[in-house]
Amino acid sequence: MKITRVEALPVRVPLRKGMTTKTAHGEHVDSPYVIVRVHTDEGLVGLGEATVSPRWSGETSRGCVAAIEEILGPALAGLDPTRLNSLRQRLDRSIRLNPFTRAAVEMALWDLAGKASGLPVCRLLGGPVRDSIPIKMVVGAFDVPRAARLAESFLQQGYRCLKVKVGLDPEEDFERVRAVRDLAGPAIPIGIDANGGWDPPAARRMLKKLEPLNLLFAEQPISPGDPRALSSLRASTSIPIMADESVFTLSDAWGLASAQAADILSVYPGKTGGIAASIEMVHVAQAAGLACHLGSNLELGIASAAMIHLASAVQGIQSERYPADLIGPLYHEADLIRRPLDLGPAAARLPDGPGLGVELDEEQLERWSAR
Repeated sequence: MKITRVEALPVRVPLRKGMTTKTAHGEHVDSPYVIVRVHTDEGLVGLGEATVSPRWSGETSRGCVAAIEEILGPALAGLDPTRLNSLRQRLDRSIRLNPFTRAAVEMALWDLAGKASGLPVCRLLGGPVRDSIPIKMVVGAFDVPRAARLAESFLQQGYRCLKVKVGLDPEEDFERVRAVRDLAGPAIPIGIDANGGWDPPAARRMLKKLEPLNLLFAEQPISPGDPRALSSLRASTSIPIMADESVFTLSDAWGLASAQAADILSVYPGKTGGIAASIEMVHVAQAAGLACHLGSNLELGIASAAMIHLASAVQGIQSERYPADLIGPLYHEADLIRRPLDLGPAAARLPDGPGLGVELDEEQLERWSAR
């Protein structure tokens, strides 16, 4: 089997009414992503998804399409799509950075390898170590009444873990988290995510103030780029520190571990550059005695399926302890797949079928096309 072409299809899918989310990066109201199809001479097609965001990795939808059409597609043409290790090396050599773009192409190769062998991706990764993955819902950094209504809705739907966005105005941040804790009661785990929005003095003050609320974690409380500052902050609080924007690469993971700057690393295929790179990062974390968590960039159906296979097969992604952000399709108007994923409310479950176990919905693709 040989790769004949790699197709990049830009889409723009809005978030559902009342489900837009607000963070220190700004408000997320729609998703200009890219769907990838890797075609072969035997008729099999692999699916991938690039959840590109300039605020995250500097990638845009148009840039992703250009990188695939002009660089990555030609680099893979004529090659065997099941030789994942060598193809990944070729992808990494062909273009620097661009992790979400590279991850989308690699995702499609995993999908092809599974379809060619008749096995789901989690089996190619060694088989599942968990059949379901606990998840949590995210309350955006909205005003306190709106945040409380959103949290109440999630709890009424049966979700058993919440994450509250902070990192804007510290005092309103505190009131937002306290309101959600009051609603949820002591038994529901709650984490916070500042998306790097606090400066170190504000973060130190806020984490001390938030400690009585019994938080599961504090995600990226300060800006990335200064492991020593994050290490100092970690030493000042009893709340476990999760690194997200700080950890894109293996070098990032090593630097945080060496500086003792985090308790938890947030990993997922888009940010790390693929499924294989995510597994490598988990291994680095395990060697350093750190936990890993499955993060998110609000993926649609294809990338969410890849994340489920990854979390199912990798023991070091401790979803039982830190529920996963497997939530993207729940926030969007469409997921672009024929059969929706099983996403809770308590836990996500593996889709059936070989490869990623999902099929592209051509009607949805046409409706949300951004060409």
